[in-house]
Amino acid sequence: MSAKAISLYCCVPAAFLLFFAHLNNPTTSFLRALLDLATPLLPFNFLTVHYFSNYHRHRGSYDPLCDDFPPDFPPPNTAATSIFCVDPNGCCDFTTVQSAVDAVPRSSQKRNVVWINKGIYFEKVTVPATKPNITFQGQGFDLTAIMWNDTANSSHGTFYSASVSVFAAGFVAKNISFIVTNVAPIPRPGDVGAQAVALRIGGDQAAFWGCGFFGAQDTLHDDRGRHYFKECFIQGSIDFIFGDARSLYENCRLISIADPVPAGVRSITGSVTAHARESNQENTGYSFVNCSIGGTGWIWLGRAWRPYSRVVFAYTSMSNIIASDGWNDWNDPSRDQYASPLFYDFHCQECVLWRVQVYRRWRTPGGQSAVRS
Repeated sequence: MSAKAISLYCCVPAAFLLFFAHLNNPTTSFLRALLDLATPLLPFNFLTVHYFSNYHRHRGSYDPLCDDFPPDFPPPNTAATSIFCVDPNGCCDFTTVQSAVDAVPRSSQKRNVVWINKGIYFEKVTVPATKPNITFQGQGFDLTAIMWNDTANSSHGTFYSASVSVFAAGFVAKNISFIVTNVAPIPRPGDVGAQAVALRIGGDQAAFWGCGFFGAQDTLHDDRGRHYFKECFIQGSIDFIFGDARSLYENCRLISIADPVPAGVRSITGSVTAHARESNQENTGYSFVNCSIGGTGWIWLGRAWRPYSRVVFAYTSMSNIIASDGWNDWNDPSRDQYASPLFYDFHCQECVLWRVQVYRRWRTPGGQSAVRS
């Protein structure tokens, strides 16, 4: 093993070592301890992970490193789909995700499926705007992950710290995790330059099914465009979903790893969202439907990062880690009047893609929280 590889392994937090243990022992769940943090639980069905035959002949001879492949994989390309197979052991044409992305033709109208075998891929990946219609197909969000170790300091800005950055339209990810390694130890709240993004999505019409997003502050940069998240697991501490996209989160689990707060103390240690809507002319915002929020800390549902921030929570189960005032105006009282930093309606009758019935929150003269239409 090279010195570089050794240094990468040494920086992997204990949680990620469980990931390796799971690869060798499928009965060990990498995420069991994290998933148990979410209380109360909602019905939450991850996409099925298919396990293949233990006998596979690769290029005419048996290779034990490739024995998880189906007998006739990868399938042939078709008029509508191209397959780019990635495996760290050399069982495919590509050993890194970025090299497979680089091989996708520019401006392709086909669906280009980057099939990524189980394993942790230590690399920084970018899907440029010139590569639309790409799918990242993992083998389970606890089996396949892309991980990198940048921070806002090391990458000259939070926006550039992402382990994976996607700027192309029509991107899809299934059964894969996106991870930053700066969670051991977790950065202190407000540490300057310690922010790190697991995934930045800035392309239009993107979808994520059964994916994991692991980080601390600023985990998921839901930047620009229209996005759909289904049955995803999102972990963080402060503003761990942020940006100015128009996105629907359905049946997702949001897990706070913010600093625990002693009994009787009500000191805010984290927040779930920080939306960046700049004006009332922008048709952007985050909608969370049939989701659950749990974990540690005493946190806000959101902070008004920009003057017209907008977030919706509907039919969402929340544990007692949520602060009673709900959200924070980013120390700008005018945002209480003009922003919509947090919409929430637990009895919403109509919740459809991109359009929801919303209720506006305001502060009463006595400083108490209230909800009105």
